[in-house]
Amino acid sequence: MQQGRWFIVLILSTSILSGFKSTAKQNVSIILKDEQVPVNPKEFYIANIIDERDNRSAVALLLSSANDENQQKTYPVDLQGGAFIAIRHFIDNNLPCNKTLRPVVIRLKKFMVTESALAGGLLEGHVAVVMSFDMEQGDEEMLHLLDYNGNATYTRNAGPPQDIEPTLRHMLENGLLYLNTWMDKQASKNIKLAKAVRVTFKDYEEKPEGDSIYYSVKRPLMWDDFQSKIPGRGYDAEVYPTIGYDEHTEVVKGIINVDFAIKVCLPKSASWVRDDMRNDYILNHEQRHFDIAKIAAEHFKQKINAKNLTVSNFEGIINVEYLESYREMNNLQKQYDDETRHGSDRYAQQQWNERIDKELKAYGVKK
Repeated sequence: MQQGRWFIVLILSTSILSGFKSTAKQNVSIILKDEQVPVNPKEFYIANIIDERDNRSAVALLLSSANDENQQKTYPVDLQGGAFIAIRHFIDNNLPCNKTLRPVVIRLKKFMVTESALAGGLLEGHVAVVMSFDMEQGDEEMLHLLDYNGNATYTRNAGPPQDIEPTLRHMLENGLLYLNTWMDKQASKNIKLAKAVRVTFKDYEEKPEGDSIYYSVKRPLMWDDFQSKIPGRGYDAEVYPTIGYDEHTEVVKGIINVDFAIKVCLPKSASWVRDDMRNDYILNHEQRHFDIAKIAAEHFKQKINAKNLTVSNFEGIINVEYLESYREMNNLQKQYDDETRHGSDRYAQQQWNERIDKELKAYGVKK
């Protein structure tokens, strides 16, 4: 009876020990070593890390043995504290953080290790890391910068999971080095990384002159410019001035330089006059239509100069102000014709002449 009882106890003890070892292997974790990343960022700092992995369980599925392919078993191993916390801790402790620089957010898309057996009892590991880098722009907006896709392999003997730690750590470092290299190269020329917007204006010129007349004090309207056939309307003459611009954008030393060539133009092929109405008074009335378009263009420039153009939305602001100035031009043209009765009210015409001249002079356009 005594021997029987001892035999039973031995079996239970062996079973408990075996279960303990299995549990220990299941619960083991990989500790990322605190080692300074060999870079000191001059253009960014890591403001946040977001875990967007499809599989947020253990980062590694490791083989317990490579001796018998028919009995291979994998067991999950995670970074200590979980991948997200461990990676965040590693970056916070080992990458310099200067918060006067650009705030970059890491979106962790993938961080996975799998293993396969090799001949000779060795294990081959496959590491895949995918990270997206975005830049914070305020108001919770993000601007995507670039992606990092890293892959690595390693060979090891069956042993403690901590053996693969250097490979995982170097993969993280490589991602940060990749970001740093890209930022250093792109900071002065990539529009996504620009720090400010600078605007300049000039008047568009075309030589030799074609069908369009571009506004110039030195180039007033002439009767030879009225080249369209006379339509069946009751007016004496008509022109169709408009405004627009050519835009050239270039990033220089981190500044977005937006150069405008402002177009205030009038097509000869759409302008007409009745043969018996070619006199100075009628020509002046039509010239004033051209002047009004010039004033609307000056208002557009004034509005843009008064705006705080942001790197993230300067194009949107410019487009809105252009459309507003175009509407203003059309409204002024209608008001001018209504109040002068298309030039037939000479007193009203004189008042508009004075109003237009005064505003042109205020903008440095001498008449």
